[in-house]
Amino acid sequence: MIRNKKGIFFTTLVIVILLLFILTLTLYSNIKERKTIQKRIETLNSLVFSIEENIPRQLRTAGFRIIFLFEKRIAETGLYISDVEGGFQEAFFEGTIYGDTNTEIEAVMAGVTFQDILTSLKEKTANINVDIDIINPSIHIKQSDPWYIEVTLSSNLVIKDKGNLALWNKTANITAHTPIENLEDPLYLINTNGLVSNKIFKTPYLNFVQGSDISNLSLHSTNSYYIASTTAPSFLDRLQGINAQNANGIESLVNLNKLSLQGIQIKDKSVVDYIYFSNSNPSACNVLPAGMPSWFKLDQDHESLYQVTLLPPC
Repeated sequence: MIRNKKGIFFTTLVIVILLLFILTLTLYSNIKERKTIQKRIETLNSLVFSIEENIPRQLRTAGFRIIFLFEKRIAETGLYISDVEGGFQEAFFEGTIYGDTNTEIEAVMAGVTFQDILTSLKEKTANINVDIDIINPSIHIKQSDPWYIEVTLSSNLVIKDKGNLALWNKTANITAHTPIENLEDPLYLINTNGLVSNKIFKTPYLNFVQGSDISNLSLHSTNSYYIASTTAPSFLDRLQGINAQNANGIESLVNLNKLSLQGIQIKDKSVVDYIYFSNSNPSACNVLPAGMPSWFKLDQDHESLYQVTLLPPC
């Protein structure tokens, strides 16, 4: 009987030890698996962050290149872009401008169309055993600031680990801001038949007139620099030929000497660009302090803005 008891005890002990071993092994395996999953999740989290950081750079580049192609078309045809948003969507998704494509358009758009961006992402994520897709994409542009065009890509961003350890399916609204500085002003291209171009550069001057010193105003006018103006059209408006005030508008002063040198007939009116290149003709006068060219005239709405006094009668 004692032997039986000892046998039962040792058998029970062996069973307990085996159970503890199995339990420990199971726990270890579960912990190891959880750590693997957690590490994979952290990797994919980092990937999502990287993608959301990288796509805005690509959108910014796409925005600049598409606007460049719009301006090239304006210069070639003498026509404004009738639908900037629709044209932008076509260029981004199809790689064409008004249904046209050629080697130059293909070269400019290389790497920045939607398909190019998606293909590049798929190639990069394949190296880390991840599938990525951008579903139901749409793109929109607007003038959110006088000096920047806002480009927003909306979509469902789906990122899946090929081992089925993790899946992201999120609504993404990724925004980039494309600067308009160094782009051509369509108003000049259209209204001078491409003879006089004017790139958009923000004025470096805070004060145009200091006492009787008009040197800043003279340099601002000579170089046709730009200022933000809520009474002027925005850059996107200018692309479409819309001559209406906009909260994100910009304006320059037309240097009539440049027009004259190209044989363009000079008008006797305010040199504010969106007025000068329009049928609008408010009363305009020379200004004080003295020193500006005889052709330099402003309307009453711009008297205080440029810190001058209009010479009567006006």
